Amino acid sequence: MKKSILLFSTIALMAFSGSYAQEAAKKVVKSKKVTTTTKTVTPADAPKAVDAKVVAPAKTGGAGMVFEQETIDYGTIEHNADGKREFVFTNNGTEPLIIESTQGSCGCTVPTAPKEPIAPGAKGVIGVKYATDRVGPFTKNVTIKSNAVGQENKVVTIKGTVLPDPASVVTTPAAPAGPTATPATPASKS
Repeated sequence: MKKSILLFSTIALMAFSGSYAQEAAKKVVKSKKVTTTTKTVTPADAPKAVDAKVVAPAKTGGAGMVFEQETIDYGTIEHNADGKREFVFTNNGTEPLIIESTQGSCGCTVPTAPKEPIAPGAKGVIGVKYATDRVGPFTKNVTIKSNAVGQENKVVTIKGTVLPDPASVVTTPAAPAGPTATPATPASKS
């Protein structure tokens, strides 16, 4: 009997202590004041739009490579149009960047790369020529192998649609209107 009274007293004491602790916490939260200030922003104070191409890339240890665009969209272009485009990049590293090789995903995409190392902070260009004699939509990749830290095999993309040559579009002549007469064949005499 004494054990059960002692057990009951301990449980009651714990419940009372927990309840008191919760009430004390609520009072602390209620006693904190929140002040809000508002400021009217004039056009002169408004933040200016920043072009992502202007922002200097973060420096990286070793050689680095940051592209202005990783995808070039040709849009819709004429059949046999100029398929040359350029991927411009910056070496954001502390060591010279060496482009070891560039490879198109198929023979219709021919990349060209700088032969000389790109100094830290300097820009470089990887040219790409797509064979626009192929009609229809396209998406092709160019893989760039370099000594860039963390991106030794960088993939950039070109995409677009080549329209068919207007001269090659075949139109079928319209069928003559109305009934057509069948030429009579001479009857054979037997």
